Amino acid sequence: MTIATLKEVLKPAMEGGYAVAGLVTLGWEDMRAYVRAAEEENVSIILQAGPSCRAHTPLPILGKMFNNLANEASVPVVSHLDHGYTEDECKEAIQCGFTSIMFDGSKLPLQENIDKTARIVELAHEASVSCEGEIGFVGYSDGAQSAGTKPSEAQKFGKETNVDAIAISVGNVHLQKNKEANLDLTRIREIEQVTATPLVIHGGSGVPTAQRSFLAQNSKICKFNIGTELRMAFGKALRKSLDADPDQFDRVQILSQTHDPLVDATRKVLRAFKS
Repeated sequence: MTIATLKEVLKPAMEGGYAVAGLVTLGWEDMRAYVRAAEEENVSIILQAGPSCRAHTPLPILGKMFNNLANEASVPVVSHLDHGYTEDECKEAIQCGFTSIMFDGSKLPLQENIDKTARIVELAHEASVSCEGEIGFVGYSDGAQSAGTKPSEAQKFGKETNVDAIAISVGNVHLQKNKEANLDLTRIREIEQVTATPLVIHGGSGVPTAQRSFLAQNSKICKFNIGTELRMAFGKALRKSLDADPDQFDRVQILSQTHDPLVDATRKVLRAFKS
């Protein structure tokens, strides 16, 4: 059994100068490919169920899917709720066997975010589950604008919530199709000086690969969330499969042809985070 908590994989990462990928899942095909890639690279992995995934598949089912893959894997696998917006949603994830949850109170006033996050951290830790929080707001490509993380607020947030990881906003943006983000290294260093908590970058697909590697090896950022980049790889493989044989109709046959290309794309992502 290799299921792990977020804390169990991030602490060694921060001490060892590498990062762990939080891979955003949408279904069985990508979950399975991500775990295979992690096994082939011999690295830990975080399987993430975000809002769009949960809208498609209920949490109890996702918990069983993640745990099934983790129990069979040869590397540590974290079962993670990404962007949980309510206490009830976080509680349900804990009850469904998730080993890690993220409460996203980033749109709330600072003290309300701290108070609600601290409450959920307490619930999580009572169940031996890790908890990630967010301070500042990571925006969306062609959507809501970011609000950068203030170092003083990150310090207060980490101290008063006791979270296991802090997601920060330092130039990163969700849903970027191109690696055009240029993270604010000065702000990252200022945040690092005031908290010892592992740091997380959401919207990692938009960060240039070279900068991912540098930060993984030379900062307290030890978790990068990757979604869009691998969804694009999946979509490309799916289109190729359909174009090759327009008459095919069996979904198992069609989707099976996305597996190897997605494993290869994922392995490239994982290599960039190694020490």
